Amino acid sequence: MRTTADYGVERRYSELPGTAGPEAPPGTGWVVFAAVMLGLAGVWNFFAGIAAIADAHVYVANANYVFSDLSTWGWIVMILGVFQVIAGLSLMSGSEVARWFAIVVAGVNSLAQLNFAPAEPWWAMAMFTVDILIIYGLAAHGGARLRAFR
Repeated sequence: MRTTADYGVERRYSELPGTAGPEAPPGTGWVVFAAVMLGLAGVWNFFAGIAAIADAHVYVANANYVFSDLSTWGWIVMILGVFQVIAGLSLMSGSEVARWFAIVVAGVNSLAQLNFAPAEPWWAMAMFTVDILIIYGLAAHGGARLRAFR
């Protein structure tokens, strides 16, 4: 009878012939998650901003905002969406400036979503949560530790 010791299962996949090389450093998944979610949130915010500017009937009627009206918040959210897409794409370069730009954009968007909550309460809370996860991923797992493995 053969056991797992006969097959050498204790070896890592990176040690097997024909593999691409060493494993990805810890935290790479968080940075990729942040980049993808920034891009998706940016596209969504862009279209949500257009809907708010065009007075589409997808938002709560007669909502009271912290300042101004739905059209102003539509412009704010649409511009933040453009910045989010740029931040998500720039994160793929791996630069420190891109990481800090993405953290700032996610932070500003989280505050904007809290102020945009009267229009879409549940979606604003979901976007706020995603922004906090993006900030965590980039602050805790990005930076010099990832660049050291390149």
